[in-house]
Amino acid sequence: MTASGAAGRPLPGRAAGGELARGLAACRDDGPLARRIGRVVQGQLPALLPVVAGVTVTAMLAALGLRNLPGVLLPTPAVAMLLAALGAGHPHDGRFDWLVPPLLQAGQYVYLAAAGFALGVPAPATFALIAVIALHYLDLLHRDRYAVPPGPRVTAAGLGWEGRMLVVGAGGMLGIEAFVYVALAAYLAVLFGWDSLTRWLAVRDGAGPR
Repeated sequence: MTASGAAGRPLPGRAAGGELARGLAACRDDGPLARRIGRVVQGQLPALLPVVAGVTVTAMLAALGLRNLPGVLLPTPAVAMLLAALGAGHPHDGRFDWLVPPLLQAGQYVYLAAAGFALGVPAPATFALIAVIALHYLDLLHRDRYAVPPGPRVTAAGLGWEGRMLVVGAGGMLGIEAFVYVALAAYLAVLFGWDSLTRWLAVRDGAGPR
Protein backbone atom coordinates (compact mmCIF):
# COMPACT_ATOMS: atom_id res chain seq x y z
CA MET A 1 0.00 0.00 0.00
CA THR A 2 2.89 2.34 0.59
CA ALA A 3 3.63 2.42 -3.10
CA SER A 4 4.57 6.07 -3.26
CA GLY A 5 7.85 5.29 -1.52
CA ALA A 6 9.01 4.16 -4.93
CA ALA A 7 8.91 7.80 -5.98
CA GLY A 8 12.25 8.16 -4.28
CA ARG A 9 13.95 5.89 -6.81
CA PRO A 10 15.20 7.12 -10.17
CA LEU A 11 12.65 6.53 -12.92
CA PRO A 12 13.26 6.20 -16.65
CA GLY A 13 12.76 9.44 -18.49
CA ARG A 14 12.71 11.58 -15.36
CA ALA A 15 15.30 14.15 -14.45
CA ALA A 16 17.01 13.61 -11.13
CA GLY A 17 17.52 16.17 -8.40
CA GLY A 18 15.00 18.98 -8.28
CA GLU A 19 12.24 17.16 -10.18
CA LEU A 20 12.55 14.12 -7.96
CA ALA A 21 12.37 16.26 -4.82
CA ARG A 22 9.23 18.01 -6.10
CA GLY A 23 7.73 14.60 -6.80
CA LEU A 24 8.38 13.48 -3.24
CA ALA A 25 6.76 16.62 -1.86
CA ALA A 26 3.70 16.05 -4.07
CA CYS A 27 3.40 12.42 -2.94
CA ARG A 28 3.13 13.57 0.69
CA ASP A 29 -0.47 14.58 -0.07
CA ASP A 30 -0.43 17.44 2.43
CA GLY A 31 -3.72 19.18 3.03
CA PRO A 32 -4.30 22.89 3.73
CA LEU A 33 -3.56 22.56 7.46
CA ALA A 34 -0.25 20.71 6.98
CA ARG A 35 0.88 23.26 4.42
CA ARG A 36 0.15 26.14 6.76
CA ILE A 37 2.06 24.47 9.57
CA GLY A 38 4.96 23.82 7.19
CA ARG A 39 5.08 27.47 6.21
CA VAL A 40 5.60 28.45 9.85
CA VAL A 41 9.12 26.97 9.88
CA GLN A 42 9.75 27.97 6.23
CA GLY A 43 11.40 24.68 5.29
CA GLN A 44 14.14 24.98 7.92
CA LEU A 45 13.42 21.57 9.45
CA PRO A 46 14.45 18.42 7.55
CA ALA A 47 11.54 16.59 5.98
CA LEU A 48 12.17 13.14 7.47
CA LEU A 49 12.74 13.90 11.17
CA PRO A 50 9.29 15.43 11.92
CA VAL A 51 7.59 12.59 10.04
CA VAL A 52 9.44 9.93 12.05
CA ALA A 53 8.51 11.73 15.28
CA GLY A 54 4.86 12.11 14.33
CA VAL A 55 4.44 8.53 13.13
CA THR A 56 6.24 7.13 16.18
CA VAL A 57 4.02 9.01 18.65
CA THR A 58 0.89 8.10 16.70
CA ALA A 59 1.84 4.41 16.53
CA MET A 60 2.65 4.34 20.26
CA LEU A 61 -0.69 5.89 21.18
CA ALA A 62 -2.50 3.47 18.87
CA ALA A 63 -0.60 0.51 20.37
CA LEU A 64 -1.62 1.57 23.88
CA GLY A 65 -5.21 1.30 22.72
CA LEU A 66 -7.90 3.81 21.85
CA ARG A 67 -10.80 1.83 23.28
CA ASN A 68 -10.46 3.22 26.80
CA LEU A 69 -9.78 6.82 25.81
CA PRO A 70 -12.49 9.37 26.63
CA GLY A 71 -14.21 10.60 23.47
CA VAL A 72 -12.56 14.00 23.64
CA LEU A 73 -9.11 12.35 23.48
CA LEU A 74 -9.76 10.14 20.45
CA PRO A 75 -8.22 12.68 18.03
CA THR A 76 -5.02 12.80 20.13
CA PRO A 77 -2.98 10.46 17.86
CA ALA A 78 -4.10 12.47 14.82
CA VAL A 79 -3.04 15.69 16.52
CA ALA A 80 0.32 14.13 17.41
CA MET A 81 0.78 13.20 13.75
CA LEU A 82 0.70 16.92 12.94
CA LEU A 83 4.36 16.96 13.99
CA ALA A 84 5.01 15.58 10.51
CA ALA A 85 3.60 18.76 8.99
CA LEU A 86 6.60 20.74 10.28
CA GLY A 87 8.65 19.36 7.38
CA ALA A 88 6.05 20.09 4.72
CA GLY A 89 7.90 23.16 3.44
CA HIS A 90 11.27 21.42 3.09
CA PRO A 91 12.52 20.79 -0.48
CA HIS A 92 12.78 17.01 0.23
CA ASP A 93 16.25 16.73 -1.23
CA GLY A 94 17.76 14.63 1.56
CA ARG A 95 19.23 11.19 0.96
CA PHE A 96 16.46 9.36 2.84
CA ASP A 97 13.58 11.72 2.15
CA TRP A 98 12.05 9.11 -0.17
CA LEU A 99 10.84 7.50 3.08
CA VAL A 100 8.53 10.43 3.85
CA PRO A 101 5.48 9.49 1.70
CA PRO A 102 5.32 5.81 2.80
CA LEU A 103 5.75 6.80 6.45
CA LEU A 104 2.90 9.29 6.18
CA GLN A 105 0.76 6.56 4.66
CA ALA A 106 1.71 4.13 7.42
CA GLY A 107 0.74 6.66 10.08
CA GLN A 108 -2.67 7.14 8.48
CA TYR A 109 -3.35 3.43 8.11
CA VAL A 110 -2.30 2.63 11.68
CA TYR A 111 -4.57 5.31 13.11
CA LEU A 112 -7.56 4.56 10.88
CA ALA A 113 -7.32 0.83 11.56
CA ALA A 114 -6.80 1.26 15.32
CA ALA A 115 -9.63 3.78 15.65
CA GLY A 116 -11.98 1.65 13.58
CA PHE A 117 -11.24 -1.44 15.68
CA ALA A 118 -11.49 0.41 18.99
CA LEU A 119 -14.76 2.13 18.10
CA GLY A 120 -16.43 -0.93 16.66
CA VAL A 121 -16.63 0.35 13.09
CA PRO A 122 -17.60 -2.50 10.72
CA ALA A 123 -14.45 -3.98 9.22
CA PRO A 124 -15.62 -3.48 5.59
CA ALA A 125 -16.07 0.25 6.24
CA THR A 126 -12.59 0.55 7.77
CA PHE A 127 -11.05 -1.42 4.92
CA ALA A 128 -12.92 0.64 2.31
CA LEU A 129 -11.59 3.94 3.67
CA ILE A 130 -8.01 2.69 3.88
CA ALA A 131 -8.26 1.14 0.40
CA VAL A 132 -9.51 4.38 -1.17
CA ILE A 133 -6.62 6.31 0.39
CA ALA A 134 -4.10 3.66 -0.70
CA LEU A 135 -5.36 3.78 -4.29
CA HIS A 136 -5.13 7.57 -4.19
CA TYR A 137 -1.46 7.37 -3.21
CA LEU A 138 -0.81 4.86 -5.96
CA ASP A 139 -2.43 7.26 -8.41
CA LEU A 140 -0.26 10.11 -7.10
CA LEU A 141 2.84 8.02 -7.78
CA HIS A 142 1.89 7.37 -11.38
CA ARG A 143 0.85 10.99 -11.89
CA ASP A 144 4.28 12.07 -10.70
CA ARG A 145 5.95 9.70 -13.16
CA TYR A 146 4.08 11.19 -16.10
CA ALA A 147 3.74 14.81 -14.89
CA VAL A 148 -0.04 14.68 -14.45
CA PRO A 149 -0.60 16.64 -11.23
CA PRO A 150 -3.94 16.65 -9.43
CA GLY A 151 -5.88 19.90 -9.53
CA PRO A 152 -5.22 22.24 -6.59
CA ARG A 153 -8.91 22.32 -5.71
CA VAL A 154 -9.02 18.54 -5.60
CA THR A 155 -5.93 18.45 -3.40
CA ALA A 156 -7.60 20.79 -0.90
CA ALA A 157 -10.96 19.00 -1.12
CA GLY A 158 -9.22 15.69 -0.42
CA LEU A 159 -8.32 17.12 3.02
CA GLY A 160 -4.76 15.76 3.01
CA TRP A 161 -3.47 13.06 5.31
CA GLU A 162 -3.93 15.30 8.34
CA GLY A 163 -7.49 16.33 7.51
CA ARG A 164 -8.65 12.76 6.98
CA MET A 165 -7.22 11.67 10.32
CA LEU A 166 -8.75 14.62 12.15
CA VAL A 167 -12.17 14.02 10.57
CA VAL A 168 -12.12 10.39 11.74
CA GLY A 169 -11.04 11.49 15.22
CA ALA A 170 -13.82 14.07 15.37
CA GLY A 171 -16.33 11.44 14.24
CA GLY A 172 -15.26 9.16 17.07
CA MET A 173 -15.47 12.03 19.54
CA LEU A 174 -19.06 12.75 18.43
CA GLY A 175 -20.09 9.09 18.42
CA ILE A 176 -20.78 8.92 14.66
CA GLU A 177 -17.67 6.98 13.72
CA ALA A 178 -19.36 4.39 11.48
CA PHE A 179 -21.14 7.09 9.49
CA VAL A 180 -17.89 9.06 9.13
CA TYR A 181 -15.94 6.05 7.84
CA VAL A 182 -18.59 5.20 5.24
CA ALA A 183 -19.26 8.80 4.20
CA LEU A 184 -15.57 9.71 3.99
CA ALA A 185 -14.75 6.60 1.96
CA ALA A 186 -17.59 7.34 -0.49
CA TYR A 187 -16.70 11.03 -0.75
CA LEU A 188 -13.01 10.40 -1.38
CA ALA A 189 -13.74 7.60 -3.86
CA VAL A 190 -15.91 9.92 -5.96
CA LEU A 191 -13.56 12.90 -5.64
CA PHE A 192 -10.31 11.10 -6.39
CA GLY A 193 -11.86 8.73 -8.89
CA TRP A 194 -13.41 11.48 -10.99
CA ASP A 195 -10.28 13.62 -10.93
CA SER A 196 -8.06 10.69 -11.86
CA LEU A 197 -10.34 9.54 -14.65
CA THR A 198 -10.70 12.97 -16.24
CA ARG A 199 -7.00 13.80 -16.03
CA TRP A 200 -5.77 10.53 -17.45
CA LEU A 201 -8.35 10.71 -20.26
CA ALA A 202 -7.10 14.22 -21.03
CA VAL A 203 -3.55 12.89 -21.31
CA ARG A 204 -4.69 10.04 -23.55
CA ASP A 205 -6.51 12.50 -25.81
CA GLY A 206 -3.46 14.75 -26.00
CA ALA A 207 -4.93 17.61 -23.99
CA GLY A 208 -2.37 17.24 -21.22
CA PRO A 209 -2.83 18.36 -17.60
CA ARG A 210 -5.33 21.16 -17.07
